[in-house]
Amino acid sequence: MKTVPLGQSTAPAVVAGMMRINDKSDAQIRELYDAARGSGIDFFDHADIYGGSMHFCEERFASALGLSPSERDEIVLQTKCGIVPKQGMFDFSYEHIVQQVDGSLAALGTDRIDVLLLHRPDALVEPDEVARAFDELESSGKVRAFGVSNHTPRQIDLLRTAVSQPLVANQLQLSITHAPIIAQPVAANMAGEEQSVVRDGGGIVEYCRINGITIQAWSPFQGGFFTGVFLGDPEYAELNAVIDRLAAAYGVEPIAIATAWITRHPAKMQVVLGTTTPQRVRDAAAGADVALTRAEWYELFRAAGHVLP
Repeated sequence: MKTVPLGQSTAPAVVAGMMRINDKSDAQIRELYDAARGSGIDFFDHADIYGGSMHFCEERFASALGLSPSERDEIVLQTKCGIVPKQGMFDFSYEHIVQQVDGSLAALGTDRIDVLLLHRPDALVEPDEVARAFDELESSGKVRAFGVSNHTPRQIDLLRTAVSQPLVANQLQLSITHAPIIAQPVAANMAGEEQSVVRDGGGIVEYCRINGITIQAWSPFQGGFFTGVFLGDPEYAELNAVIDRLAAAYGVEPIAIATAWITRHPAKMQVVLGTTTPQRVRDAAAGADVALTRAEWYELFRAAGHVLP
């Protein structure tokens, strides 16, 4: 498994997302975990809200696996906080961040979170409160590294006015078909083209590259914002024809080409898998080691319907 930079360390180019394990048995979760580890994935992504109630998927992960201390030391546990579904709000207050980390530690049965991300930007964020929480969590050893999710460049800059720790990751939605963070700059200055419209603050990929922030691509196989997987979808016939041809040429499954399109990017991104099917984990992970050519990458870009001036 290819690795990418993550803060002062490195991490696998593919991450196992645990958002959908809430209805899985212990045996199924163990099988999923073993498939990830066997594919070179030692990085597991959680969030406090996954599973329909606070910390549910974190608890299922820990109880199903019952990791020994030595096994725990072999993996990276990432979780997120900041969304409060019951109250329909986001909360980056000092009290909420600290409380949620304590809840995640208990649910995961561990003494530290390797990476903590702030989930979806809080419009009422007070950077000083975030900084106080981060300082306390770092000094107590409860959290080793910090990052964000779905943040724009200016939102990150605002946090950095107070937060002293490096923000090592920004988890953003990205797939071949849902790629405004890549496609918009390509169409810059093209009046009248929808693709040229600036979203997400503009230039987030370049901003993360400049500042050493690893982009973690979530929903890497979704056609749009939770509109369904594009692989095998007749709506994306041209794209799937190219994917299938490249998959045959490289001797991998189509899902691997969808992974490879992201990991080929020089920003050295991570792909966050959402599947709970062990074989799909293996097939997708194989894409991290497929080195698409520049021509192949752009052919996929065009086949997905993006404008190339």
